[in-house]
Amino acid sequence: MATKKSSTKPGPFAVIATGGKQYRVSKGDVISIEKIKGDAKAGDAITFDSVLLTDNGTETVVGAPTVAGVKVSGKITEIGRGKKISVIKYKAKSRYFKHRGHRQPFFKVEITGIK
Repeated sequence: MATKKSSTKPGPFAVIATGGKQYRVSKGDVISIEKIKGDAKAGDAITFDSVLLTDNGTETVVGAPTVAGVKVSGKITEIGRGKKISVIKYKAKSRYFKHRGHRQPFFKVEITGIK
């Protein structure tokens, strides 16, 4: 479910960790992340503290495990649920059939700055 608007544009970027995944982000990117606990609404500001790597074009800083003093800020643009996934359990000749559906919740976040 990790979708990005663009990933090859030059300029400063950072690698953040959220929801058990890592994302390469730069200012203006729109990423789809796992839902974050709490009562967040569309339009709220969000800050990512676990920055694993930063690059400003001339210098790259790799954290051990995170880079101290660097934060990535963003704005939640959309809260939704993904495409429905069908989970089917079936055993032949035993009249066993179970059908479940699942829609994974997500946040679309626009990155507003790397500090």
